Order: sequence, then structure tokens, then C-alpha cells
Amino acid sequence: MPKITPPADERRQYKLEAFDRLLTIMDELRLNCPWDKKQTLESLRHLTIEETYELSDAIIERDLQEIKKELGDLMLHLVFYARIGSEEKAFDIGDVLNSVCEKLINRHPHIYGDVEAHDDEAVKANWEKIKLKEKGASDAPKSVLGGVPRTLPALVKAMRIQEKARGVGFDWERKEQVWEKVEEEMQEFKEEFNAAGDKPIDQEKAQSEFGDLLFSLINYARFANINPEEALERTNKKFIRRFQYLEQAAAKAGKSLSDMTLAEMDVYWDEAKKWG
Repeated sequence: MPKITPPADERRQYKLEAFDRLLTIMDELRLNCPWDKKQTLESLRHLTIEETYELSDAIIERDLQEIKKELGDLMLHLVFYARIGSEEKAFDIGDVLNSVCEKLINRHPHIYGDVEAHDDEAVKANWEKIKLKEKGASDAPKSVLGGVPRTLPALVKAMRIQEKARGVGFDWERKEQVWEKVEEEMQEFKEEFNAAGDKPIDQEKAQSEFGDLLFSLINYARFANINPEEALERTNKKFIRRFQYLEQAAAKAGKSLSDMTLAEMDVYWDEAKKWG
């Protein structure tokens, strides 16, 4: 294996000392703080999920100071889990870090071995193949999709499913083909569930068809290099900004939204759109 020489880092010692400081503080808190002493892997779980979403929000806002803060909070949780693991004699932070280092080396043979990969798609394809190989052989075939966590939010899960399938070559060749699929699903949904008349809607079938439409849109977003989860969250934030402007403008005019017509509200909404 070739030796990889990283670029010089004048702050490496500073970083190592900071990490050692965090480990020391974690040990002290675990021994002396009533709250920290009570925590378990399970009790920290929902807090970690919350911290992860807060980091995600800071990244979308591109608030670098908030990103730094949230990274620190998340790092604390990771160290906390490792401390609990060491108490249960299962693993410690050294085991955690060395494990991920070995995984990275093994999954980057184009850097640490003699495999060639000239673009990111080749790297991703190799990554998925190596992951399957790492799981080992068994009588039952391993699923490419087995590594997609069941508890992921549906939109994120759809992205991961499609990426996994693409890693083994199950994918459209051109984005135009994917858009044709979007239009096909849209037309099917429109014909079935947006038809005129009072015909009752089969809710179960409608939900299934709408899911197909969303899945195809997520697929197209992937081909267009758009992260659909991030795109939707940005739209959420934009709607919140505009709606809050609408509320404030109406209040200044002495009006209540519940007493206004949609046309009246649209006047303020159009003003809000000018501000972003």
C-alpha cells in the first residue's frame, strides 16, 4: 500500500489538544455531573437527532458560526456514545476512529491501492460494490438496498434507494428519459384523480400514484444534480418568510387574516415576493 502524505497542517497539534480536552471534560462530566451520569445510548438518541437537524438547518442557511456551534454539539454526542461504549467494554473512541479509518482506506482503493477511478461516479460504484463484499457471502443473496436505514425520512430514503440502485448500474441513461417518466406519472395522476365530476376518489390508489409521482421527481432531481430534501426545505423557509410578511403587513393595516379575502391577502403576498 502506498504511503499517502497529507498536506502540512500547522494547527494539527492544536486540533489534537482540543480533542483531548473534550475527552477529558467528557470523562469528568460522566463521573461528576448528575445529568451526564444518568444518560444512556437510548436517552441520547433523540437529542442527537435534534442536533443533526439543527446542523442541517445551519448548513442550509450557510451560517458558518452556527455550523461551528452545531458541529461541536454533535461532536460531544459522538464522544458521549464512545464513553458509554467503553464503560460497557464494547468499544472506546480509539476503536471508533480506527474503525472508520480502516473503512475509508478499504473503500478508496483508487487512493490506497491500484484501482483506477477517474470520476466521482466510478468512486461511488466501487464504494457500493465494496460494501456488499464486506458484508460477506451467505446462502441468501445480499440486497444492494440492505444498507438503506429503515428509519430514514421517506424523501431522504428515496434518494438513497436510487443512489444504491445506480451504484450497480440499475438506472436511466439520460435525464430526458427520467423527465418522460415524470410526465407519464403526472398525466396518470391527473387523469385518475383530478378529473371533473363528483366521482369518489380511491384514497389508497391515489396515495400510491402520488408516491410514484414523487419518486419520479426525486429521481429527476438526482439527474439534475438537485438535492430534493434541501430544495424543499429552502422552499419551506421561503414560504415562512413570505407568510410572516403577510401577517405583519396585515396587522399594520389593522386587518386580521381570518377576515380577509384571498384576493386581499394576495396583495401582501405579491409584496412579500419582491423581498425574496
